[in-house]
Amino acid sequence: MIAYLARRLIQSALILLGVSLITFALLYLLPADPVRQIAGRSATAQTVENIRRELGLDQPFLVQYGRYLLGLVQLDLGRSYLQRSEVSELIAARLPATLLLMLGAIVCELVLGLTMGLVAALKRGTATDQALMVGSFVGVSAPQFVVGLLLLYVFSVRLGWFPIGGYGTFAHLVLPSVTLGILGAGWYSRMMRSSMIDVLRQDYIRTARAKGLARYTVLFRHALPNAILPVIAMIGIDIGLFMSGIVVVESVFGWPGIGQLAWQAIQRVDIPIIMGVTLVSACAIVLGNLLADLVSPFIDPRIKLQ
Repeated sequence: MIAYLARRLIQSALILLGVSLITFALLYLLPADPVRQIAGRSATAQTVENIRRELGLDQPFLVQYGRYLLGLVQLDLGRSYLQRSEVSELIAARLPATLLLMLGAIVCELVLGLTMGLVAALKRGTATDQALMVGSFVGVSAPQFVVGLLLLYVFSVRLGWFPIGGYGTFAHLVLPSVTLGILGAGWYSRMMRSSMIDVLRQDYIRTARAKGLARYTVLFRHALPNAILPVIAMIGIDIGLFMSGIVVVESVFGWPGIGQLAWQAIQRVDIPIIMGVTLVSACAIVLGNLLADLVSPFIDPRIKLQ
């Protein structure tokens, strides 16, 4: 276990290094000029040049990137160009809201996806199976901003069941979580259906049935723990999807998380915030995949960490 964790941590560090290099290079090549955003339209050429020199943006790419890496080693994500605040403080203030939304979305997609997939597998070939798979396809295909606006219109504007936007109560959490969870639920339901059908064909399931075990015991004690393994492996990957979709969802619902912070930074070309949010998101993806790998052996002892 210790050797496995050490190897994975080294791999994670290399992945984060690669993410930082690619992101920094793309921002360096960006045609938009962050100095112009800071100085304003009426600034003179001398003022622009002074700001560029003050921020170190007049230095070559390798010098700028090396300086950024040196800050990362010291756990310094830099300072926002426009807000004049430490990026780590800005992200720390927004991160709890994003983690809460992510947790709500994971619960939503697991409840919806696993239930739909399990029912579809048990009703294979019936109208129920076909209807659930069509629903999962629609959920996977629908853009998240369309789903969010539709849910807002139906459940907030027309029915008045939930607030239109904001943050602070369970009611505020429901619609954003469902919006994020619908995409994952579509994938999970299809994967769960295929996995469960495959498991139900296995010899040990036939043996359990031949012994006279109750259908509930066969299904939930023997079949489900094996069928759910591919879904668990996908949860870590889903964190990456959440981080990409959470920008849109937080903007639609006015959710004060790091997605909204990233969107504002992109509009203003605030490079330190963009870099900080990207690295935090990459860390979440890496940790999610690592946790998924560590949990799998507890569900299926046949899986060995190597």
